[in-house]
Amino acid sequence: MRDVCDAPHGRPPTAMPGDVDIGFFDTADLTAARYAAVEAALRRRNPEQPSKATNQASVHLWHPVRGRVRPFASARAVATFLETATCVGVRLLEDDDILFVASHGLDDLLNGVCRHNPTRVSARDRQ
Repeated sequence: MRDVCDAPHGRPPTAMPGDVDIGFFDTADLTAARYAAVEAALRRRNPEQPSKATNQASVHLWHPVRGRVRPFASARAVATFLETATCVGVRLLEDDDILFVASHGLDDLLNGVCRHNPTRVSARDRQ
């Protein structure tokens, strides 16, 4: 992902990203302690990289439009991210294969297009 975002803006591929947002899906533990444990594990793996972890299974509990967002049933929640270019998920499988999901395709990501995801609650509906 970094190369897709950095190359068009002239950033070297070795540039450290400002932060990394990691989504995970754990319906068994929606607590702040679970978030903290995942973020601590990320810091142990790469202490130089600021990271934030979000349990997509708990979004309905804190989303600004509380009550309008139903609990997600799976990690396919990536399809509801704010911009279509960010609706991309990557998962390392047990056999070291990579599962790659791009629910709105890759055109916007690869072409640097920032477009509102039409499956999201609109700004007008937030009022």
